[in-house]
Amino acid sequence: MQLHLQTAVQQDYLKVFHAFDEQLFRRLSPPYPRLKLLRFDGSKPGDVVEVELQTGFKSFRWTSLITEESITDTEAYFVDQGQELPPPLRYWHHKHLITKYGSGAIIHDIITYSTGFKLLDLLFYPLMLAQFGMRKPIYRKVFGKV
Repeated sequence: MQLHLQTAVQQDYLKVFHAFDEQLFRRLSPPYPRLKLLRFDGSKPGDVVEVELQTGFKSFRWTSLITEESITDTEAYFVDQGQELPPPLRYWHHKHLITKYGSGAIIHDIITYSTGFKLLDLLFYPLMLAQFGMRKPIYRKVFGKV
């Protein structure tokens, strides 16, 4: 299943791209489940990001490996690929794409996920949409509203 969210912001696409650091990661964390950051190497290929999802009754580990990065004259992106995922997720691919848009940029969160069951993937879609939709106001606050 794929989810593609877009947020227009005022800052230059390269400035936005280079701002994807630990501080922004913490700001983007959802209120639930709570995330305990265990490791944040960065957003370059080979870097690892590891969190513990704290649900209140059980904790789950989520580890992602940064597998790709590209910077061109019009866009920049990096990909985090799930290595250890909380159940019921079996596959996770998140492309953080920032494209040039006039004097500003568009931040794209392109998420491909799978539980291994189509019906469960469909049931998860509204949850994923809500979780990642909560990033939009944070992006606008950090990078300027268009």
